[in-house]
Amino acid sequence: MTVPTITLNNQTEIPQLGFGVFQVPPEQTPDTVSTALEVGYRHIDTAQMYQNEQGVGRALADSGIPRRELYVTTKLNNGFHAPDDARRSFDQSLEALGLDHVDLFLIHWPLPTLYDGDYVSTWRTLSEFVADGRARSIGVSNFQPAHLDRIVAETGVIPAVNQIEVHPYFCNEDARAASIRHGVEVEAWSPIAQGAVLDDEVIGKIAAAHGKTPSQVTLRWHVERGDIVFPKSMKRARMEENFAIFDFELTPEEIDAISALDRGEDGRRGPNPDTFDYVPA
Repeated sequence: MTVPTITLNNQTEIPQLGFGVFQVPPEQTPDTVSTALEVGYRHIDTAQMYQNEQGVGRALADSGIPRRELYVTTKLNNGFHAPDDARRSFDQSLEALGLDHVDLFLIHWPLPTLYDGDYVSTWRTLSEFVADGRARSIGVSNFQPAHLDRIVAETGVIPAVNQIEVHPYFCNEDARAASIRHGVEVEAWSPIAQGAVLDDEVIGKIAAAHGKTPSQVTLRWHVERGDIVFPKSMKRARMEENFAIFDFELTPEEIDAISALDRGEDGRRGPNPDTFDYVPA
């Protein structure tokens, strides 16, 4: 099954479906990622704060898959926003992954209440990694409309993606609309709301009509709206299930019915980027 690609604003391409490794224990990461690659995933999303970059790198190296066929994303640790820290941590990510470049490097959180509110210099620093060829693309994660507007206005550098929480119970339309307005592609983390939507009656009825699972229908909803998704599972059967979403389509009415499940801020499951200030010890 061929995964469609989306062309980013710098004319590079990203697979619309990937595999996430959030909360995959480091010691289990090599086997988990290896299984995902066997299933057919070629887009892997990790982060410095997940502490499993090394395991991802080992699985990639052991796979024998040519580097050009892989798409690898990692993200900046919240404790390393100062420019020199960002440079050092990026070097460490490449070393841990065993790669000479990543396809996408993101600021994980804007942290507007920390670093004297300066995430602009952090963003400017990421541009260096594109200039020297060690990152094909750069982007942001969890950036609100005001955060996006500010970095674009002050640097003129438009992110390739904005990775934000999006699922049927929290459509996050303001952040999605701001991203789209700037020509930034939306990546949806927690695409099935950590499983919360799988028992939803509306999604269940649509799934039954298509002979699909609620997870497949929810991921298909994302894909048809243009989101880039990377569901995470440590079970091969679930990996295969999540991968099999390109042999059916939802009707416009079904898409609208799922979108109508949005609960606004009450549906948010992760922290609010305007106030989130966690920095790992």
